[in-house]
Amino acid sequence: MANKKPVVVLTRKLPDAIETRMMELFDARLNTDDHVMSQAELSEAVCVAEVLVPTVTDRIDARVLAHANPACKLIASFGTGYDHIDLASARQRGITVTSTPGVLTEDTADMTLALILAVARRLTEGNRLVKTGQWQGWSPTAMLGHRIWGKRLGIVGMGRIGQAVARRARGFGLSIHYHKRNRLPAVVEHELEATYWESLDQMLARMDVISVNCPHTPATYHLLSARRLKLVPPHAYIVNTSRGEVIDETALTRLLREGRIAGVGLDVYEHEPAVNPKLLELDNAVLLPHMGSATLEGRIDMGEKVIINIKTFADGHAPPDRVIEGF
Repeated sequence: MANKKPVVVLTRKLPDAIETRMMELFDARLNTDDHVMSQAELSEAVCVAEVLVPTVTDRIDARVLAHANPACKLIASFGTGYDHIDLASARQRGITVTSTPGVLTEDTADMTLALILAVARRLTEGNRLVKTGQWQGWSPTAMLGHRIWGKRLGIVGMGRIGQAVARRARGFGLSIHYHKRNRLPAVVEHELEATYWESLDQMLARMDVISVNCPHTPATYHLLSARRLKLVPPHAYIVNTSRGEVIDETALTRLLREGRIAGVGLDVYEHEPAVNPKLLELDNAVLLPHMGSATLEGRIDMGEKVIINIKTFADGHAPPDRVIEGF
């Protein structure tokens, strides 16, 4: 790749500044109408690409990779997660996979706090009341939500985003609790004033608000299963800005409908973009279209990381954000 511009195929439209820079540096093939590529189109893309730049909407599985151009040696994913890529198949074909870690931390943490406030204080219900002309004026007992100050927040997953959520939540007077496969160092726990729970079951049963901030892996699929969701107190709220597959959405919807969970704020869904129709009917569900990381600044930062990974790889060096399977 060092002697010529590598052929870089983008599966979705990226910010103009990023696409312009890619056109300058690489032989970039753009998706100008931003349509979601079919599996057949993805297979065609890897046939010509030396570098493929997919996003979380693209499933790069073994069937797609079977069509890969022998010169395709890098998948530079535009996104933090990489569960949409078959890492084992990529490794078998000698294809390096990179992601864009770290750049979405603050944006996603902001959205997590926004959802906690929205579901606890019934913001979307209030907005709808005003916009539909149904609001009849202030009343002492109208639109009562719940105070979050002094409540317990249980964070499932305490990586970059979970810690950023904890820092924000402390400012809102929430008591921080967390469950993580590997406990944080004592100095970090002290800084965050966080209580560690080795048992996820025990933590879930005692929290007022639960925030899901762990990645989707085989180990975290339905981590919040039907059994575990039944442990959640009926007054508690659940917020998910990570991956929909971490929660059993069918069980969650049923418990919400039965009043056995107070409310939910979701930015991601188990089968997105499809959403359980019964979930759409619920007033105690604040639902967003996977926009937790949707800031212009964040998208540009992601694109710049993709460019650095491609340029470094094309220059014959190990890219800085290489994904290591099982890490």
